[in-house]
Amino acid sequence: MFKALQLNKAEAGFSAAVVELEDAQLPAGDVLARIEHSTLNYKDALAITNKGPVVRAWPMVAGIDGAGTVLESTHPKWKAGDRFVHNGWGLGETRWGLLSGHARLQGDWLVALPAAFTTRQAMAIGTAGYTAMLCVLALEQHGAKPGDGEVLVTGATGGVGSVATAILGRLGYKVVAATGKTSEAAYLQKLGASSVIDRAELAAPGKPLQKERWAAVVDPVGSHTLANASAQTRYGGVVAACGLAQGADFPATVMPFILRGITLAGIDSVMAPLARRQLAWDRLARDLDPALLETITTEISLEQAPARAADLLAGQVRGRLVVTIA
Repeated sequence: MFKALQLNKAEAGFSAAVVELEDAQLPAGDVLARIEHSTLNYKDALAITNKGPVVRAWPMVAGIDGAGTVLESTHPKWKAGDRFVHNGWGLGETRWGLLSGHARLQGDWLVALPAAFTTRQAMAIGTAGYTAMLCVLALEQHGAKPGDGEVLVTGATGGVGSVATAILGRLGYKVVAATGKTSEAAYLQKLGASSVIDRAELAAPGKPLQKERWAAVVDPVGSHTLANASAQTRYGGVVAACGLAQGADFPATVMPFILRGITLAGIDSVMAPLARRQLAWDRLARDLDPALLETITTEISLEQAPARAADLLAGQVRGRLVVTIA
């Protein structure tokens, strides 16, 4: 028996509760694993609170992320005792996820846990931090370099924003962190931000083309924030869009793209190819200071996850929530 956070929707309504399950109830897969740590991402919070159409099969075990140890495997790449990290691939949406003591997975979905990280640290990174690294890779791919000018990170006290700030700061970029929590300026500067601005400067409707400022942007916010960030990006700059915390709309014009030649790079973490995932995790092991993970991490129990998911959606969580699976 093991514990899992199970989501149900029936005539009586929606529920999210910790239940006990058995291995025989798990879906098919070629790897049986013990999950040691999981985490709460924005998508997890939407699912656990039933605030967004994330779950597409019921009942569902929540959790798009997990890290742990292989117990049994028929997959040629994995054997008992191997350590791994998992992100995305539809878990917690169409297939039982990883806020669970055990999980049965596909070996082709797993990434070897870098030796630099414990499972707890891997989940302090989670999909949010892995997405942040995908954003950094996109900036580099489009030619962004330290010394080019200011790099804007929106939603900076959130999971993606915190890790992006830490990575970019360590790589030598001049990071400007945008947040609604200006009282967290010291936190963001400790991560690597050179300065902090109020998100209100970006959150309202703005002109289609504005004064050039940003050499590059990492944006997990969307909506008017993404539109304004694009309108302020310097000639030839790049904007990595990876989230919708403000909204899924993009109320912008083509002006920044056709007059300033900026690039809008879409970042998908769920179905990214395995080679891209492995590169991202290898770079995280190299370019993210493990000591900073403690700064951004709050550890919670599986039983606390539903309440903290609501806090996350309400903007009351700084950094990352790591779930220890008992």
